[in-house]
Amino acid sequence: QVQVAESGGAAVHVGGSLRLSCSVSMHPYNHLVVAWFRQIPGKERERVAIIDSDGGTSYADSAKGRFTISQENAKTILYLQMTNLKPEDTADYYCAAERATCRDGYCYCPYEWPYWGQGTQVTVSS
Repeated sequence: QVQVAESGGAAVHVGGSLRLSCSVSMHPYNHLVVAWFRQIPGKERERVAIIDSDGGTSYADSAKGRFTISQENAKTILYLQMTNLKPEDTADYYCAAERATCRDGYCYCPYEWPYWGQGTQVTVSS
């Protein structure tokens, strides 16, 4: 049984901040890889942030310097801290997860994202 759920979306003004939360119920939880995606109508889905099983992170160019992905020590709750929000950040935000395969110190993740939440809306107005 795998459950992924996002929360925290809201309507904010330009320059504001918002923290989205993602709850992942997965057993076992080892080698968990989680990413935040956003969907803007009429545009391709964009991966805005990812955190790998070792805690390493990466961001889309549009998110660098403004967004931060993090997780609690238990790795079952993750966050996307968004600052200096812009109108172009308006989108439905999704949390997705999968497990990397590790053997002999080498880990591989195909980034197929089999588990998704239902999304949470973020609206940034001028």
